[in-house]
Amino acid sequence: MGAKAGFALKLLQWFIRGIQFCCSALILALFSYFLAVLTNRHLPIPTWTRAVEGISGIGVLYTILGLLLLCCLAGHPFTSFIAIVLDICFIGAYIYVASATRAGASSCTGTVDTVFGTGRAEDLINNQHPTYRQACQMETACFAVSIVAIIFFVFSALFEVVLVRHRRKERRFGPSPANNYTSGYGSRRGIFGLFRRRRTADTTNSNTLPEHTHPDQMRQSYNTETTAVGPEAGTYNGSYNKYQHDGQVAYPETGTATSHTQPAGYRY
Repeated sequence: MGAKAGFALKLLQWFIRGIQFCCSALILALFSYFLAVLTNRHLPIPTWTRAVEGISGIGVLYTILGLLLLCCLAGHPFTSFIAIVLDICFIGAYIYVASATRAGASSCTGTVDTVFGTGRAEDLINNQHPTYRQACQMETACFAVSIVAIIFFVFSALFEVVLVRHRRKERRFGPSPANNYTSGYGSRRGIFGLFRRRRTADTTNSNTLPEHTHPDQMRQSYNTETTAVGPEAGTYNGSYNKYQHDGQVAYPETGTATSHTQPAGYRY
């Protein structure tokens, strides 16, 4: 159960990091194209385009590193803490990217505002491709992808916490009868068992007193002094009463007094 749950969590985090990588790579590719066109045509380069280029480039490197570290350091407290901090930073960074490319949220018709300036949608930029409409549509793609990246960076930060909790449960419980001495922390009862901790109690308690003797384990006796006395060596049939002599009943069952004869050679 524990190994399968850990593999499922890692696979889901892999999927999240993969989406983040694709979003960052798409923004990096489009803005690299924008910067290349602006440079070749000797057009002014806005500062925010360089910022978006840098954010997306760092995002690509970070997501690649995150995918690699998931193979060996998934759920480690130190690396997960750093990942959570960086995920929060990238949430803010991609909010900036969405704000910078908000012009792409328009319908890209009529007069549009793009990286290359403002113009009519059907006009060419400096009499060369692309058109302002095409540039606006590329900004629309960057705007949409940045929103997706923000959502998945929130998910990845939350799943880092889940991975840390799962790793601690694995180390706390380990192999036990609950998981057939393999790995993990045993099975949960019900679907809600995944969201609550299971309290485990020790099977043995060093402070527990020994179990008392049951009545069927005691032999019949008339006096507590002769209760559960083990047979001594040399006795007949294992029965011996230290208060009974030959031919004399120590405690008659009738409860009446009997005559007492002093044994020969015996002195009180």
